[in-house]
Amino acid sequence: MVGRDELYKVIERALECSPGDETEVLLMTSDSYLTRFSKNYIHQNVGETDSVLSLRVILGQRIGRASTNSLSDAAVREAVTTAAEIARLQKPNPEFKSLPGPQPIRDVCAWDEATAECPAVQRADAVKLITEKCAAAGVEAAGALSTSAREIAVGNSHGVRAYHPYTVADLSLVAMSGESSGYAAQSHNQLSEICPGRAADQAIKLCLESKGARAVEPGEYEVVLQPYAVLTLVGFMARMAFSARTYQEGRSPLVGKLGQKLVDERVNVWDDGLDRAGMPMPFDFEGVPKRRLELISGGVAANLVYDSMTAGKEGKESTGHATPGGRGPMPANLFFGTGDASLEDMIAGTRRGLLVTRFHYVNPVHPVRTIITGMTRDGTFLIEGGKVVGPVKNLRFTQSIVGALNSLDAIGDKAHLSGGRMGGASVPALKVGKFMFTGVTEF
Repeated sequence: MVGRDELYKVIERALECSPGDETEVLLMTSDSYLTRFSKNYIHQNVGETDSVLSLRVILGQRIGRASTNSLSDAAVREAVTTAAEIARLQKPNPEFKSLPGPQPIRDVCAWDEATAECPAVQRADAVKLITEKCAAAGVEAAGALSTSAREIAVGNSHGVRAYHPYTVADLSLVAMSGESSGYAAQSHNQLSEICPGRAADQAIKLCLESKGARAVEPGEYEVVLQPYAVLTLVGFMARMAFSARTYQEGRSPLVGKLGQKLVDERVNVWDDGLDRAGMPMPFDFEGVPKRRLELISGGVAANLVYDSMTAGKEGKESTGHATPGGRGPMPANLFFGTGDASLEDMIAGTRRGLLVTRFHYVNPVHPVRTIITGMTRDGTFLIEGGKVVGPVKNLRFTQSIVGALNSLDAIGDKAHLSGGRMGGASVPALKVGKFMFTGVTEF
């Protein structure tokens, strides 16, 4: 870890040597460690220390970008020079108005010293618990446990200075037999909140219960979606719908629908980088402070997320959702409001349907209609008469996310957190009345 003072010194050096009318400096550092296992055996233990400096040099309305992995004086000067040279070669971007100015940023703790200093033997012991449980159950475990300590610092020529240190612990595993598999994953800012024994038990249970899967015909089914599957739907919805860039370009499903009912009135989705129940980040990658922003409120499409570029185009203020590299604004700290139904309630209320653990190999088909396609994986089961009656072979689905959220029967009463390098999402299980499956697999 470099520390606030040293990162701010790098920012000052970059700003001092920049010829730009405006300049932005983004710094990200990480100490990341990973223990990977397969066939009930640790086969890789790696560590990586990295620093990334990313620059935006602006001459009028011409924007140049450059980056480097070195924080030396010479590397910083070279990156500034490169960004300035690129800016001189660009056409003016009339949509650019200004980099943001400084605003008060609320401190939110996402740092855990024990996670940052986690020794390899501690990760190995956690993996040992998983592999011993799997071996005792006659299945093989594969997956990874990672811990990382990260920093982000942002500064610009208007006086923005922002710094945030945080830690991340992440566990994912698949338990496998010759004919079945089961999945579990956990994320948190604190390694102590990761429970490898519980994750192993969950994956083993799904794997053993998935043996002897039979094929069912594709078609429209009631579905009970575990939180892992819901994470996929919410993640794709976030990318497709809420970015002001996709809205301005006419590619968002919310075009012409802001302020209107979009999905079931029980659906509430918001973005909040200050909530410690998620993976908090108090500012975005332009140093703009985050706050709670309603995205879907009572089923109504409430708001878009903006960075300085998209906000300037409409004469608005950034909502604090800039991403690195100019990829446009994106909600990164998502919450899907819980309901009052247990998983058992959802299954009991299903006449004939499918219980889906998670999706994989998912791709967009029609972003404006929020249609995606992918496969079920690691535990798919048939429900009949309110009871799980057995495993089924995986199916391909092709489904509109908005359509699914308009066919909602129940929302789970517990949330599951999934994290990433730039945020996370907290979502419950869902019961959907109509979900389209369009193909079957051989496994």
